[in-house]
Amino acid sequence: MKKNIYLFGILLAGGAMLSSCNDMLDKEPLDSFTNSPTFWNNPSSVEGYAATFYNLFTGYGNPGNGDFYFQSLSDDQAGAGFKNWKYVNTPATDGNWTSTYTEIRRANAMIEALNTMATEMDEDTKNHWLGVARLMRGWQHWDLVRKYGDCVWVNHVPDVDDPILFAARDDRDEVMDSVLNDLQFACNNINEEGTGVKTTWSRNMARAMAADICLWEGTFRKYRTADENGKGPDTEGANRFLNYCVELCEPLMAAYPLSDNYQAIYNSVSLANNSEVIFCKEYLKDIFEHSTIDYTCTSTQQDGMTKDAFDSYLFLDGQLKANTSYDTSNDAAVMKYSDNDGSQHLNIKHMLDMRDLRLGQTVDSILCYTGTGGGWARVAGGMAMTSSTGYTICKYDNVTIDPAYRQNTYSNYTWCPLYWVSVVYLNYAEAKAELGSITQTDLDNTINKLKARAGLPSITLGVDLGDPKKPANVSSLIWEIRRERRCELMFDNDFRYWDLIRWHMLDKLDTTNPENVDITLGANLTNDAGIYDGHLVTTGDGSYIDAYNIGGTDYDRTYEVKHYLYPIPSSEITANDALGQNTGWSRQSSDEE
Repeated sequence: MKKNIYLFGILLAGGAMLSSCNDMLDKEPLDSFTNSPTFWNNPSSVEGYAATFYNLFTGYGNPGNGDFYFQSLSDDQAGAGFKNWKYVNTPATDGNWTSTYTEIRRANAMIEALNTMATEMDEDTKNHWLGVARLMRGWQHWDLVRKYGDCVWVNHVPDVDDPILFAARDDRDEVMDSVLNDLQFACNNINEEGTGVKTTWSRNMARAMAADICLWEGTFRKYRTADENGKGPDTEGANRFLNYCVELCEPLMAAYPLSDNYQAIYNSVSLANNSEVIFCKEYLKDIFEHSTIDYTCTSTQQDGMTKDAFDSYLFLDGQLKANTSYDTSNDAAVMKYSDNDGSQHLNIKHMLDMRDLRLGQTVDSILCYTGTGGGWARVAGGMAMTSSTGYTICKYDNVTIDPAYRQNTYSNYTWCPLYWVSVVYLNYAEAKAELGSITQTDLDNTINKLKARAGLPSITLGVDLGDPKKPANVSSLIWEIRRERRCELMFDNDFRYWDLIRWHMLDKLDTTNPENVDITLGANLTNDAGIYDGHLVTTGDGSYIDAYNIGGTDYDRTYEVKHYLYPIPSSEITANDALGQNTGWSRQSSDEE
């Protein structure tokens, strides 16, 4: 059955090369069991077909395929892997395009089969599975839109002569309007499940996914500029998506209480009983494992937290460094003895004790870096760690797990949150603030609950911390909601990169801009006489790790408007010239130029 399901999902979508289309059509026909009324009238068979979609939820993983810690470029992390943009030249092929259309075809095949062959299935069950398929179709089209802008909307399974294979891309706004229709159908028809069901399809899981998508699209349309996207803001469209985001969040906030343990969301061997979790990925010891912990507590250099991210965390009085009542006269780490190995290491516990509690649950108090005495083992007797910025990431580690499982690749078995209520709080507060309808009660029910858990005072509608980094077109309240989102979701699920895209703030990743210097820096190592030259940059405030000085070479990353969109792979344009190319990118790959 696995073979037949795989064949049923083979890609044949807009932009595929003709030779590839012919190869796919040469595959043996689907057998009568898989593509038959008998199969599609059996809910268990349909469930098995839909289970393939679970593979799209990456969760924890390994370099290149993990959504937590192993992030896209952002201003939260720095290191060799982030020294340049994801794309510098146009690729010949790209799985971000082809694999997504594969999943869209899989969803359309399921929709067509249910509509034409599941005549004996009761209507509620059929609509549940149609909702699952349309949720996946909408989600995958949104993924194409946020990466490529205009794309081909595909709502059926094409054959080799289908005109859609040679069509121009559809306007991204029109595609997202169709996505909204799919999301609404899914959220109205997928079965309601109790909050204890966290690893399978449910209406609440659909609501959480749809809320993420609608917040993204609503703010993207509100803040976009003609220079970046060929069209200006769309207030009506933005409000439509933002209002639906609010509608989706309300039942989730009522159903899932915030847990009292921030780090438990990320480092638990089970999330089945965590009140905050809506949908998660289960890992099993010795059976199905990941490597997220391993890469944050072994000898492989970590992509550490940036100074910019570190400084985004407020002090416990709710203020920024410029206005806090705490002593901030010196941010240099101090030498202290470590209980793990009895040797001295630079320590920042005195700084963490003054800050948002989430900071100390995200990075270690001991700094780790390349240089004499710079390595330190979080696991007693284990491998010494280093970090590109000195700040090491402890957020995902669980010190109660046997070190043999913490420090070995593909041996970690902590569960991964995929949708959880703190994200819902953030989505709700931001959407209502953007709509101009947020109340103090809304803040108290969302942002202020997160702040209380982080040991911070509440904020009011009139909050203004006087942050000089706040753009003129963003209110002080929205800026603080964005700060809360950054700190709450630090290193999580690629949120930060895509947040910068939707807020139209991608220029914040330009390392050549002096205003962004802190995204290249790490910890202050002034008090370590053993550090080597060439890895530090001296500023007026002290000596900080320069994460983009790699092997004695300084790397700069210059922002261009074209980076808001990925380039269309050149092979797709060769097969279908009507696709065109995104502005600023070559129609040919670097190998062809």
